[in-house]
Amino acid sequence: MISKRNIFKLALIAALIAISYLVFSRPSYPQLIPHMDKVGHLVSFFCLSYLTYLAFKPRWGFLAITLACYAIFIELVQYWLPYRSASLADFAADMLGVLLFYFCHWSYLRYFQASHLSEPE
Repeated sequence: MISKRNIFKLALIAALIAISYLVFSRPSYPQLIPHMDKVGHLVSFFCLSYLTYLAFKPRWGFLAITLACYAIFIELVQYWLPYRSASLADFAADMLGVLLFYFCHWSYLRYFQASHLSEPE
């Protein structure tokens, strides 16, 4: 029987592959909305944080450091790609996505504690 954690691990691997493909491939689309790429970074790292949490339940510091390393890796690779560019703003958007996940998770837990409900498994 496949556990939920294993499903989340597979989903995390699929998300990492998809995000890596998107950030390393040549962009073939016009950017119609200014800074839309920053929104993409934020949403991607929010999702990576969520999937990593569901798959491994790591401590917040370990998760943040691990995803920060991945974000730095992305920017370093993009620096060397002729059709991409590295950006400190992209890294900031990545980390904002991680922080947003933890804020949402903290708010969720506070809600259940305040309402004396137990967190669903």
